Amino acid sequence: MKAIIVTGGKQYIVSEGDTLFIEKLEAEAGESVVFDRVLAIVDGENTKIGAPVVENAKVDATVVKNGKGKKIRIFKYTPKKGYRKRQGHRQPYTKVEIAKISF
Repeated sequence: MKAIIVTGGKQYIVSEGDTLFIEKLEAEAGESVVFDRVLAIVDGENTKIGAPVVENAKVDATVVKNGKGKKIRIFKYTPKKGYRKRQGHRQPYTKVEIAKISF
């Protein structure tokens, strides 16, 4: 069984037992999270597509950990003007494990 969920402005295709890195959630490690914005569910030959979401469908997940991604470097400059600016960024994430898909 697979489902398409929306969280953090992005869409993810998930199935039971999957581990994902999503945009940071306000939940601690070990807590349970429910995603109720389910766009579609595929269960073998049965397919339910929402308009825009599937009614009474939810995906249960467990938060594994919160963390930050690898650092990316941002370097801005203007040629021949002496303007140079270096900046770094680490995007926060939440690692979740999908436990159950129900509809």
